[in-house]
Amino acid sequence: MRQPRPLARPLAEFLDACLSPSLAAQGFATSDIIMAWPDIVGERLAAFTQPIKIEWKRKAPHADPEARAEPSTLVVRVESAFALELQHMAPTVIDRVNTYYGWRCIGKLVLKQGPVRRVEKRKPSPPALSPADREKVDSAIEGVEEDNLKAALDRLGQAIVSSGSRTKA
Repeated sequence: MRQPRPLARPLAEFLDACLSPSLAAQGFATSDIIMAWPDIVGERLAAFTQPIKIEWKRKAPHADPEARAEPSTLVVRVESAFALELQHMAPTVIDRVNTYYGWRCIGKLVLKQGPVRRVEKRKPSPPALSPADREKVDSAIEGVEEDNLKAALDRLGQAIVSSGSRTKA
């Protein structure tokens, strides 16, 4: 009797397993802080910053094993234009990271200036219109003479017609 084939699993389930050695070398337990960075610091700051690593303090050999770990240092790459702003917001960022984790794991923020890799968001492709809908949009804007305005109205018309919303006559 044949064994049933395992069901396909989302790639996200394998992400931490694949990246764990690399992330552990940088002090991250999992990829969650990297993936949730825009949620933690906000979209505006996330566009110009990137967490690089967490530097954990080593326990002294004679330290009590039951003692609570010292807060670590979060190293963040920041573009030079936003370094001063992030420096002023450091207490807030530390608080947000600690709130995200649910305990006081970060005690200090270190900024490293440098370029931040940005993920470009793809623009949605323009909707495909039927010839009848295309004709409706063209007839609605045919009297407009200014090219920029005509192009903007054309995009607006395509979006309205393709969304299926109809205005009452």
